[in-house]
Amino acid sequence: MTVPVFSPGHQLRLLQGGVACFAAMVEAIDRSVQEVRLETYIFSFDASGERVAAALVRAARRGVPVYLVMDGIGTPTVPADWVHRFTEAGVRWHLFSPLGRWGLLIPGRWRRLHRKLCVVDGRVAFCGGINILDDYYEPDHTALDAPRFDFSVRVEGPLVVDAHRAMAQFWERLQITRQLERWDFEEARQSLQKAFTPQPAGPLRVPGAGTGASAALVLRDNVRNRSRIEQVYRKAIAEARQEVLIANAYFVPGGKLRRALVHAAGRGVRVRLLLQGRYENFMQYHAARPVYGKLLAAGIEIHEYAASFLHAKVAVIDEQWATVGSSNLDPLSLLLAREANVVVEDGAFVQELRTCLTTAMDTQAVRLDAQVFANRPWRQRFLDRLAFWLMRLMLFLTGSRY
Repeated sequence: MTVPVFSPGHQLRLLQGGVACFAAMVEAIDRSVQEVRLETYIFSFDASGERVAAALVRAARRGVPVYLVMDGIGTPTVPADWVHRFTEAGVRWHLFSPLGRWGLLIPGRWRRLHRKLCVVDGRVAFCGGINILDDYYEPDHTALDAPRFDFSVRVEGPLVVDAHRAMAQFWERLQITRQLERWDFEEARQSLQKAFTPQPAGPLRVPGAGTGASAALVLRDNVRNRSRIEQVYRKAIAEARQEVLIANAYFVPGGKLRRALVHAAGRGVRVRLLLQGRYENFMQYHAARPVYGKLLAAGIEIHEYAASFLHAKVAVIDEQWATVGSSNLDPLSLLLAREANVVVEDGAFVQELRTCLTTAMDTQAVRLDAQVFANRPWRQRFLDRLAFWLMRLMLFLTGSRY
């Protein structure tokens, strides 16, 4: 089973919600002097998104190389005025895997860019579940009563180099794809050589040896790291002795992960799940619910977040281990999408995140009752099963097993 390589010497700041995340990100981008890289699933050009976009433009106009990658489903188009502003300033941007005329009928189109990463000057990184999207609005501009429940983490320290390397290599591979589409084989060969050559990320100001939090970057892709994030979760849960707290927006765990949670509860570990309580997406909402019965029967607590949409992908185990990232615990994230999580071993950081989660469970969520859930209306049970089997059919068509 995969074991993340933890390094000491990290300075971490937990950021709850887009307001805090975007302010910190814009501040870092406005101080950039060497390079800015940003990857996101959704880049919505609402008021919040435009503040981030404007910071990217300001950096590019100062002569800082700026690289932006957005997913072609999460961000299907970029407004014409921002295309002009990006081009005029020199922002290098790319839409990853647009749907095209056949859309999701092509199985490969389900493999999305879902990670939310930003690296500035090879010195500071941001990683989490927060899209470039106003907390109080949906992408279709529907207003929310309360902000999304979501997190990101600002990082300084050794793992920034890992994040920079992953983003730089991904960008080069995107360029190779474009060159091959143009039949430019010589340029593609040169780009391929560059993509697999380690690139300097700039000097790092790392705290003194042994100081700062221990942390690691864990990636999921469709080549070398197909199951790393799930394996890291399963290992941490298997080692839990007191408590497992998970907040996850789209929760459809596979058999191994479900068994890990059930076994932990059987050892006397208190397992609490904070899951989506408001209907947002038919597939993810209903496909999750057929697994609830066995979890509830094992003594696992399920709390459904009610204040707004829950978009977090975080966990705390035994007050010493935590993860903040982009990966849901469902097959789309664990089998098909590019994802990134930061894993932390630091008591102060873990306690801060734990307080956020327990407060939300106690004050903004409703705990499911096993008997009430078992007696839910037949129509709801039918929709749950339908979504669950549709998801399995989709996985079969992509050649994935879950």
